[in-house]
Amino acid sequence: MRHTLVGFVLVNLFIPTAFGAPAPLLQTAKAPTAKAITATAATAEARRLSDAFVAAAEKASPSVVQIEVTTRSDVPEELRNFFGLDEGDQPTQHGMGSGVVFSADGAILTNNHVINDAVTMNVRLRDGRTLAAKLIGRDPATDLAVLKVDATGLVAATFADSSAARVGEWVVAIGSPSGLGYSVTAGVVSAKARGDIGASAIEDYLQTDASINPGNSGGPLCNLDGHVVGINTLVLRSAQGIGFSVSSNLASRVAQQILKNGFVQRAWLGVAPQPLTPELATAFKVQPTDGVLVGSVVESGPASKANMKSGDIVSAIAGKKVHTPGDLTREVTTHEVGEAVDLEIIRNQQRYTTKVTLGTRPDKRTPIPAQAHAAPPTGLGFSVKELTAEQAQSLGLPAKPASVVSTVAVGSAADRAGLRPGDIIVEADGLADPLSAQVQKAASDGELLLRVRRKDAFFYAALKK
Repeated sequence: MRHTLVGFVLVNLFIPTAFGAPAPLLQTAKAPTAKAITATAATAEARRLSDAFVAAAEKASPSVVQIEVTTRSDVPEELRNFFGLDEGDQPTQHGMGSGVVFSADGAILTNNHVINDAVTMNVRLRDGRTLAAKLIGRDPATDLAVLKVDATGLVAATFADSSAARVGEWVVAIGSPSGLGYSVTAGVVSAKARGDIGASAIEDYLQTDASINPGNSGGPLCNLDGHVVGINTLVLRSAQGIGFSVSSNLASRVAQQILKNGFVQRAWLGVAPQPLTPELATAFKVQPTDGVLVGSVVESGPASKANMKSGDIVSAIAGKKVHTPGDLTREVTTHEVGEAVDLEIIRNQQRYTTKVTLGTRPDKRTPIPAQAHAAPPTGLGFSVKELTAEQAQSLGLPAKPASVVSTVAVGSAADRAGLRPGDIIVEADGLADPLSAQVQKAASDGELLLRVRRKDAFFYAALKK
């Protein structure tokens, strides 16, 4: 039988005692105070918000990836000459960032600065797989790039309309700060349509106080639906809690163009805009909020063909008001090349409307750098040279033959273990001061434990095919 208790029922139940006086069997129940009720309601509300963060992270995380890159590092010229190293022997260093699955067939969206100068790129998926990635295209103007892995059936992220994001709404950032994969931080959208901060040529950022750190770059900023509203890109070093994410609308357009054409083609007005400062506004007899001042007009460009002139003030484009040079650039790039748009112009304190057919922004196409082949399927990926006693002594070592790492293959087991050309092999599988032939013999089973000297430091390196 089901019993429903409405409100609070107070009952006193007595039984006779040996002396005829009633004795209490149950204590009187006390009604909860208003303070306790308020605390319970607050806890329930906090749990609902917590559940919203959990749901957003669970929704978005399958589409988030870690990106591991290998870049070349410099070798001192004297060391290169001493060992006779050529450019192919240049050692490597490793970096890490984040990315977002853009399409189920393996397209990955990330920041350009994550993969810049990379010779190898690997993508680690949420399911634990690590796949080699190929660079499809990059766009330094927005600091975005698209990679491709050989996979199907991936969970593509859902991109929200970033223009609909509200200042003050909750967001979560997901990525790999300092290599700590799938870290989730929370904050709010602090501001929208941030530009003119000098980070990129084309700027349309969401500002957030969600914690963003090195390694978060390229990862998503998501709303509580788990939909991407931005690509985490940079933080303001001079202050805590100020991070910037490329808006999802801009990032999505760039990714689609790269996948379609291999590069990005943008609309262009052909003017050099500048802020309308209070001093300039006074000189032009307008208000500082009236628009953006045209400093110059590119000869034979779209604006020139529409009879725009230096000193014009652009007040609106396609019905949208503009107040900063970043506003103008951002609004122009939301339109297609060849599209005719209406501009509201102030000239000599008079307002005019003119139609401009947008041209192609003369951006220099960024070439795709050469990428190294995957590590060879056999071997541990390094070679050894033998120093004479005299050479060893000149390096401050005991005057006896010694083995030194001469080459390291990019992406190999030796590379992953951190070996570099010039490293002195102190032990190989426990054998002290091994000669090159002994190192090769120890490595023949595909596993090797080395103790290495680099300058005045010693460390162990475990290699396995």
